[in-house]
Amino acid sequence: MSSEEREELVLDRRRLLKRGGLGAAALSVPSAVLASPTFGAVSQALAADSFIKSHPKWKFVFVNHVTTNPFFVPTIYGAQDACSLLGCSYQWTGSKTSDVSEMVNAFNSAITAKASGILIALVDLKAFNGPTNNALGKGIPVLSYNADATTNARLAYIGQDLYLSGYEMGKRIVNLVKSGDVALFIATPGQLNIQPRIDGAQAAIKKFSGGKIKTSAIATGALLPDEIAKINAYYLGHKNLKGMFAVDAGSTQAVGQTMQKYGLQKKGIKAGGYDLTPTTLKLIQSGDLDFTIDQQPYLQGWLPILQLFFYRYSSGLVAPSDTNTGILFVTKSNVKPYLTTKTRYEGSSSAQKYPIS
Repeated sequence: MSSEEREELVLDRRRLLKRGGLGAAALSVPSAVLASPTFGAVSQALAADSFIKSHPKWKFVFVNHVTTNPFFVPTIYGAQDACSLLGCSYQWTGSKTSDVSEMVNAFNSAITAKASGILIALVDLKAFNGPTNNALGKGIPVLSYNADATTNARLAYIGQDLYLSGYEMGKRIVNLVKSGDVALFIATPGQLNIQPRIDGAQAAIKKFSGGKIKTSAIATGALLPDEIAKINAYYLGHKNLKGMFAVDAGSTQAVGQTMQKYGLQKKGIKAGGYDLTPTTLKLIQSGDLDFTIDQQPYLQGWLPILQLFFYRYSSGLVAPSDTNTGILFVTKSNVKPYLTTKTRYEGSSSAQKYPIS
């Protein structure tokens, strides 16, 4: 190394140490490393300014199967917050009642409008394959969220591992019920956002109950009033039940309300399901539901926007990746923070604030 090169390295190091907020980070790097020619790229990275530069105001379109379902309130907030941070926008469209044809129309409209990216809840195994291929062929990236179909050419899936979560629920049902008749309620049988859950639950119950638990799957519909009416009616016609469980947000809330209405907890009937509607959380606290499963709906809005944004911002170099938003059982022992904290993350408040309270 020439004397001129050594002098330039020393000057670079001094400039790095003077950058605001970087002194401690740079001082933690050994001097021998700072003096190495290979450190150049790292020093540049440490000294870099904010990465968000001027960019087109990309618009990303969410195509949803139940656009007014309260489960997706945190998802919408997640999308809003990500767009606010990154300087982009989003549209929330699809169907109110899981009508696949309406969703396909919304998907095609997004393609026609030249959306910057499309996020689709793949609730059907084949219906969205054509629109997805069409979008990708026009350079529009497509991600799936909340529900997935491996036959679809989407670039990545962001959401819960649905079959695994159902399997874990089935194991918990066996521990709670032990034996007897169990009702498993599902809003829309066959739809890929919830069918894998009931499949997983039935597989686990069959494996771990030793045949002592008999399950029945009951369709409830996509709208909450219908779900409440059907679950009420089913219980009144099957009072020998030992457990009532659901694999979607509306049916879970309806199960809890039926449990509460007829005092079924005191009769030894067990109950549980999915998601964190405010009513469901109160039913957990009261003991009318034994558990509900958190799948982080906020992240199902936040992460897809981030992934599409960076795909666009990097000209495709930062490729979207499958992301499991997880499974957490919420019970009476850990429900308190969900009830006492009002946040966008659980859909219990629209306020953007820190710290949360």
